[in-house]
Amino acid sequence: LPTTSYNSNLLTTMTNHINHRRYLDFLFLADASVSLVFGVLAILTPHGIIRSLGGGEYNHSAHEVFRLYGCLRVAVGWITFNVRSVDDGRFRKNICEALFFCYMLQAMAVLRAQFTDKANPINWIAIILLTVIGGAYGRFRFGAGGDMIKVYELPQNNKVMR
Repeated sequence: LPTTSYNSNLLTTMTNHINHRRYLDFLFLADASVSLVFGVLAILTPHGIIRSLGGGEYNHSAHEVFRLYGCLRVAVGWITFNVRSVDDGRFRKNICEALFFCYMLQAMAVLRAQFTDKANPINWIAIILLTVIGGAYGRFRFGAGGDMIKVYELPQNNKVMR
């Protein structure tokens, strides 16, 4: 009966890979949703809000940088939303690595700003969110099974709904 044990282990392994794939697709969808909403809000942010965030003074350059960051968030949202339907394992693996490093570098940049300028509670929220999202990509990519291409490219019976 070794065949039964082998089939059971194979089934368990395949189920784990499918669950990892679903988790990654959910992570992409959650990231896309937050990125698109934040990006659009950043692009449309009125002068008054930028003025209040800037301590009472309006800074046109800061507003433009904030809008440009919003454009990048919209692009990341679009990419992560659409990558869910891609079955190329190497591509999805590289996306996970890139997003892990991207979010961690952003968290470090905001952390540095928190300690080199006057403290701001919004920075702590950003640091936590960026670290959690980056950590999720890192856990998936560098955690158990993250190096196996099959985790990223298992075919799906029903393609991701758009």
